[in-house]
Amino acid sequence: MEPDHVLAIDQGTTSTRAILFDREGRPVAAAQRELRQHYPKAGWVEHDAEDIWSDTLAVARETLAASGLAIRRVAGVGITNQRETVVVWDRATGEPIHRAIVWQDRRTAGDCGRLKADGAEALVRERTGLLLDPYFSATKIAWILDTVPGARQRAERGELAFGTIDSFLLWRFTGGAVHATDVTNASRTSLFDIRSECWDLELCRLFRVPDAILPDIHGNSRIFGTTAAGLLEAPLPIAGMAGDQQAALFGQGCFEPGMVKATYGTGGFMLLNIGTTPVQSHHRLLATPAYRIAGRTTYALEGSIFVAGAAIKWLRDGLGVIADAAETEALAAGVPDSHGVTMVPAFVGLGAPHWDPGARGALFGLTFDSTPAHLARAALEAAAFQTLDLVEAMRADGTIRSGPVRIDGGMVANSWLCQFLADILEAPVERPPMLETTALGAAFHAGLATGLWPDLAALARLSKSKDVFTPRMDRKVRERMVAGWKDAVARTTAEHFAAP
Repeated sequence: MEPDHVLAIDQGTTSTRAILFDREGRPVAAAQRELRQHYPKAGWVEHDAEDIWSDTLAVARETLAASGLAIRRVAGVGITNQRETVVVWDRATGEPIHRAIVWQDRRTAGDCGRLKADGAEALVRERTGLLLDPYFSATKIAWILDTVPGARQRAERGELAFGTIDSFLLWRFTGGAVHATDVTNASRTSLFDIRSECWDLELCRLFRVPDAILPDIHGNSRIFGTTAAGLLEAPLPIAGMAGDQQAALFGQGCFEPGMVKATYGTGGFMLLNIGTTPVQSHHRLLATPAYRIAGRTTYALEGSIFVAGAAIKWLRDGLGVIADAAETEALAAGVPDSHGVTMVPAFVGLGAPHWDPGARGALFGLTFDSTPAHLARAALEAAAFQTLDLVEAMRADGTIRSGPVRIDGGMVANSWLCQFLADILEAPVERPPMLETTALGAAFHAGLATGLWPDLAALARLSKSKDVFTPRMDRKVRERMVAGWKDAVARTTAEHFAAP
């Protein structure tokens, strides 16, 4: 029997999952493990890369076993991952020399501030499409090399390797035979020229990252390598890789310019397909490769929300006001409004279009009769308001067209949130039947490379919407709520907190 399934690995910020998809893009089996978070200091976020690897291998094995399918029916493996998170490891042993520094981590805010004061941001933005912010990988890499004794010297001698999570997993899956990444992950490092599509040596010097530690760069759908003997029941080709948000765009079938998707997980991310020419935003959005297929790159404009679902997790784990994230739908629907409570979840600063690493989270409008339901509703509303900030920036750039927003991610199982998004964005919101479109995008990439699907047109036919939410909120109510949000954001900025 010919291969007719693809295994997708989705290594995210708070969990690692594997999903086996069939030829129709339907999930057949899945497994998931939560990932422990480490917070060694305020604003610092780390992961144990060995935990990531062991969880990844475990969920891959569990999923294949649960499917009951013969391994010969699996065409290949696609990998998608939390972006910007940094691992540096020993080439000889494969062991990380420091915990992975996560994309949310803010420890290099001072380094970014100094580079900005030196006038470096114009060069960075022109070459990479990014801004100077600790969100991206380059300053994290330099921090590890400067902090771990002897690491910088070892890096310059070529004894160490750097990778984002995709690259680290590829190295481990291939037994150290392949050190590579793809264009979407490379583009999030601040070291990649998005026009020439290669590492930029001038940027490497600026960020003090030796080019000897960098992986090779490839397109998204190709055979990167083969899993080493003994890891799975039989060797499988690693046939697709993409950063999680670009994978979600691909899984949503946003193949035409003007199509837009928004993903809500730990953070929230909106990507707009802008075609084959990168466009620099004038409103602090990011230009980024969306995918490269058969040597041709399609680009996107991106807005990043640092905290979306993480705010719900904080209500559960930090405050203990809910026991499960799923409770928030009934809680939000059970009150007529947020009772004047507004949450600005700037726990690790504000992302696009503000890019304020010094902003701090805040709750406004609390009274003695504020309840867990009001807090839950305010946290959900914050995800929608932050999305509106991104849409307004795209409109100001003249890039977004009127039309539906395709949404995905774990948060959008909440229908109340979906309706509120449609109301605040004043646009139809489309929810797919399968919310894990990030994993589906990784599967699509691997399936293209292995011949399971012939082309993008075949994938577009598999990308369908299940539910459509249309705006129905009174315009005056909406305007009042949006004005309250913008006032609250102004009160959380670093400038506000620094004021005497």
